[in-house]
Amino acid sequence: MTTSENLFARAQQLMPGGVNSPVRAFRSVGGVPFFVKSAHGATLHTVDDRELIDFVCTWGPAIHGHNHPKIKAAIGAALELGTSFGTPHPAEVTMAEMIVRFVPSIQKVRMCNSGTEATMTAIRLARGFTRRDKIVKFSGCYHGHSDSLLIKAGSGALTHGHPDSAGVPAAFARETIVLPFNDIAALAAAFAANPQLIAGVILEPYCGNVGFIMPDAGYLAKVRALTAQHGAVLIFDEVMTGFRIARGGVQEREQIVPDLTCLGKIIGGGLPVGALGGRAEIMDYLAPIGPVYQAGTLSGNPLAMAAGIAALRLLEDDGSDLDPYQRLDRLGRQLRDAVLAAARAKGIAVQVPQCGAMFSIFFTDTPVRDYATALTSDAALFARFFRACLDGGVYLAPSAYEAGFISTAHDGAAIARACEIMTQAIANL
Repeated sequence: MTTSENLFARAQQLMPGGVNSPVRAFRSVGGVPFFVKSAHGATLHTVDDRELIDFVCTWGPAIHGHNHPKIKAAIGAALELGTSFGTPHPAEVTMAEMIVRFVPSIQKVRMCNSGTEATMTAIRLARGFTRRDKIVKFSGCYHGHSDSLLIKAGSGALTHGHPDSAGVPAAFARETIVLPFNDIAALAAAFAANPQLIAGVILEPYCGNVGFIMPDAGYLAKVRALTAQHGAVLIFDEVMTGFRIARGGVQEREQIVPDLTCLGKIIGGGLPVGALGGRAEIMDYLAPIGPVYQAGTLSGNPLAMAAGIAALRLLEDDGSDLDPYQRLDRLGRQLRDAVLAAARAKGIAVQVPQCGAMFSIFFTDTPVRDYATALTSDAALFARFFRACLDGGVYLAPSAYEAGFISTAHDGAAIARACEIMTQAIANL
């Protein structure tokens, strides 16, 4: 028995499914999950003394790779001053200034502890601001596990075949309207059928939790126009895409200005964090000056703020001659092209949507543009591909319905070796 197998056997006696987050259990790809003892750059080091090139990157935050020396130093310096204060401190202000400077739509920001908390607060704020109850979300988009949003969800819920969750009251579900992504007619029809009842529309502008899916040309602009026309709050969930697709997220790239934006992942530099920001008139509805309550003892934690500030500063200048986002897109295209070429040579249908540092691999001949077309991907074939990659030394998300992530640390030998392993995995399918 390997060390990972032994640990997993012990964990299953102590934790539901042996894990603290469902996808980690490897249920959809088979086998026993490995346990990690350390990570550096683009590489995970397991307790079984294996080295794996990592394309999960802590599900997004590790845009500079693991254990970056500048982020590590920032955490160490903050640690010397204390772990948690429960009071305002200077790093919160610095982080807020950076977010407002980077993200086009954000005038004011509230720090919290997770992406789930950020989206949950955004929904409450949209309802409080508009005095309406209904929320629109899109099939396959995952916005955390709060009750209003865990309906037709992606991520682990989809991976394990349960896009709805037990424990969500039917009354809550009735206030959530679920529509297909990339279908503007469906959104227009929802507004027509619910006049003056929809508080907000929340979406991942580039989907990452049903695999990586791009919007059709002009789709986001039409969503923006419809929400403005009907007085609904437009919420961009950029927990994954914020600072990863561009410094200002998808909204910078697409030139769309949402009313509220949810952030996380990178602004914690690998530590737990979330944030909500947007138009000042909406944000001012939050307590203590507004009627919408939100609080958190660890919100704006000094260690998380220090790590996040260091991570964001590296996105402005990481010491290389090429802009970090140009480097990341070059690496993404290199990986995409290698997979597509290998699949063509083997005669296997595959779709590899990619933008910058995010990508997915769908085994289907159908272009993937929404939840329904994502489900045409051959999950069993993906599981075989996943196992072959893992055996060769590449770790992809253990689900056919998750995005992959690339870091600046993948540059050079890591990306070249990963492309070789993935090409060989496809050749052996």
